[in-house]
Amino acid sequence: MNKQHSAASVSVIVPAMNEAENLPHVFATLPEWIDEVILVDGNSTDDTVAVARKLRPDLRVVVQTRRGKGNALIEGFQAATGDIIVMIDADGSTDGREIRGFVDALLAGADFAKGSRYAPGGGSDDLSPWRSLGNKALTGLTNLLYGTRYTDLCYGYNAFWAHHLDALNLDCDGFEIETLMNVRAAKAGLLISEVPSHERSRIHGTSNLNAVRDGWRVLRTILRERTGREDVPAHTQVALAK
Repeated sequence: MNKQHSAASVSVIVPAMNEAENLPHVFATLPEWIDEVILVDGNSTDDTVAVARKLRPDLRVVVQTRRGKGNALIEGFQAATGDIIVMIDADGSTDGREIRGFVDALLAGADFAKGSRYAPGGGSDDLSPWRSLGNKALTGLTNLLYGTRYTDLCYGYNAFWAHHLDALNLDCDGFEIETLMNVRAAKAGLLISEVPSHERSRIHGTSNLNAVRDGWRVLRTILRERTGREDVPAHTQVALAK
């Protein structure tokens, strides 16, 4: 895919806090045809913003007003101007070169393109056996409660058409943001396509993710959405992008 092949503009949202060492690698993987890159800075104490602006002079910077990955993404989504919104991580774990597959899935008819480390062609260098087990259990519970056929619930590499933001109606602050997006996309009856993705290990620094604490937040999100909102439409399907 290149700019001649699509009239759809693409915004990439990169939430970051103290990721100055990782950004040169992350930005180097972004395709040239992307229209907009938005860095959502979580009040970094290092040179994250300065490094990002040097790497990409056309960068847009949003300074986060609250805390948490979920809030950072929501603020980035609200600032985006592209037809398609892509969310990636700033730690080097998500490969920007895979954006082509997500955008192609949307151009082929999907409303929401969902990254999966477990789909054929995907994988992870970072998932521990404990985290993998927890993710599979939460994925299975979601599929049971919502009639979905997800293979990977807790993964932060996703893309969607910007006009579906209202349907997603995102309103959480933490790492449970990916689960909330997946559940509400299904409940809204969006056509969801899973895209194989290979997760790499963080390059520098340490993650703020806590498997137990954030796992409980994900579980509460799954159960709360099941009891507090309308049921998932019967026609909701999850397809695997080719």
